[in-house]
Amino acid sequence: MKILGTFLSIVFVLSAPALAQDVARTISVNGVGVVQAEPDMAVINLGVTRNARTAAAAMDATSLATSKVLDAITDAGVAPIDVQTSSVNLSPRWDHTKNGPPVLAGYIASNTLTLRVRDLTNLPQVLDAVVGTGANSMNGLTLTVAEPRPLEDEARQLAVRDARAKAELLAETAGVALGGVVSIAEGGGATPPAPMMRAAVMEQATAVPIASGQVEYRISVGVVFDIDAQ
Repeated sequence: MKILGTFLSIVFVLSAPALAQDVARTISVNGVGVVQAEPDMAVINLGVTRNARTAAAAMDATSLATSKVLDAITDAGVAPIDVQTSSVNLSPRWDHTKNGPPVLAGYIASNTLTLRVRDLTNLPQVLDAVVGTGANSMNGLTLTVAEPRPLEDEARQLAVRDARAKAELLAETAGVALGGVVSIAEGGGATPPAPMMRAAVMEQATAVPIASGQVEYRISVGVVFDIDAQ
């Protein structure tokens, strides 16, 4: 038994250096790439809302006003493919001003539209057109880029370059040689554009200044590099 125990101890001691050599020697870094660009498209979410005593009357009034808004959007130069109905809603309107239980006072009908304006110079005219023909709510106006993929790919390239630069600096400082890439993973997508304008009731679209500014696309990656044996 003593002989066996001694033999196992020797095997363990001899194996330990081999196990230590098998431990991966790597450098892990995160890289970030940011690309900014001028927007070339606006996405508008607007609504037409009408109240009436009956559900049918509320829907009819909303449908009539929506038809006028759609005609105005087309006349303003927005292609039909860039206009979509987002939602149609009908809900009761209750009167809570009197004592006792609420009383049904009528119905509220709404039709929400989403449209893309691909010519930003035409944006004020489009807003004027929809407001002047009956749209009475705006749920958001966002400036964005119609084709974001090239910008996202450029941000990815910058992110990988940033990761490599960081790894090279770490390796140089540590006195080791940087090896090849072991793994790479994308950790974050493009930053979505933020809404510029949101209003419950629109009165005069031309009174709202539109500053195009820039939209930003940000990509992050995690990269693991080998450390070359010396």
